Amino acid sequence: PVFFVQERAGKDGKIFKAYKLRTMVDNAEKMGLGYEIAKDDDRITRVGKYLRWGIDELPQLINVFKGEMSLVGPRPALPHQVKKYPKRDRRRLEVKPGITGWALINGRNVLSWPERIKLDIWYIDHWSFWLDLKILLKTIWIVIFTRKGIYGKDGVTRDYEREI
Repeated sequence: PVFFVQERAGKDGKIFKAYKLRTMVDNAEKMGLGYEIAKDDDRITRVGKYLRWGIDELPQLINVFKGEMSLVGPRPALPHQVKKYPKRDRRRLEVKPGITGWALINGRNVLSWPERIKLDIWYIDHWSFWLDLKILLKTIWIVIFTRKGIYGKDGVTRDYEREI
């Protein structure tokens, strides 16, 4: 299948199906590292290597049109992660999740979970049209020209479940 569909938690914790372009082989999360993805991971398809620059998120425009997501906001979390959120982290659920966000342009997968939360809450507290415009423009720059932060400091993208 071309699309990867996964349940995510939206505003107020409402569950929705998020769409992405598939970058990995079928059932990849059940193979190898689970949700951890290394830069040279065999589960990433040849095309997926390029889609992971950020292009794989474009089908989430469907979620934006359906009113489940926004262009800008905290990235949507997995439902099992949201169940473990302490009170501070639940603030992320006050707004619609976004295709891109303040945390994404300020470190992406290089950030720890607490750093992401801090940036997401800062975004919620300082939201404005101009901030969203800045985030959108910087996202385009990062995706097209720098591609930084796709993988963490150690070359691995991971599910932050252990840090919650």
